[in-house]
Amino acid sequence: MGHHGWGGDPPATEELARARILEATHRCLERSGVAKTTFSDVAAEVGVTRQTVYRYFPSLGDLLNAVAASGTHAFVERMRQHLATYPTPLAAVVEAIVFCVEELPREPRIGLLLQAEDDLFGRGVTSPAGVGLAAQFLRSLAVDWASVDVTDEDLDGLAELMLRLIGSLMQYPASTPRSPDDVRTYVGRWLGPALAPARGTS
Repeated sequence: MGHHGWGGDPPATEELARARILEATHRCLERSGVAKTTFSDVAAEVGVTRQTVYRYFPSLGDLLNAVAASGTHAFVERMRQHLATYPTPLAAVVEAIVFCVEELPREPRIGLLLQAEDDLFGRGVTSPAGVGLAAQFLRSLAVDWASVDVTDEDLDGLAELMLRLIGSLMQYPASTPRSPDDVRTYVGRWLGPALAPARGTS
């Protein structure tokens, strides 16, 4: 199982080994930031060789995305609760974007990765898997997408657009910072026509 080392306290299972590596990575990220965290740093923090870390995470990208994913579930549930009071398609989409722009940088695990100077994490978010998860989240909302002529297949495209907007708003903010209400107005102005009720729908 590759449990040699581990500071004299080897984990009992593969799952615990992965969890130990993720916790060590998070500590390294907090201490050194994304740009300066390496496999060697993580291995030293855990008390194993780099080869042992590679056994569980084949690349640094896999490791960083796993750290982010470990903090995603609680974040998604908080967003779901927040969106429960926004039942229309436009309101749900706008509020989801605003929530992510405001709250993601504050997430201890996800926020650190968003500070990366390259687009490693960004590519992960807009990957087919990332888009699929976002679309699945949209489908889980108590929103009548059909009322605005958005089909189930359309939700994949909408999810991708939302992820790209969120990434752009966070990585390339306006010269004059936008407040949450400013973001609502800005996003709603341009997405409003696309998410307007279908003709004949009240």
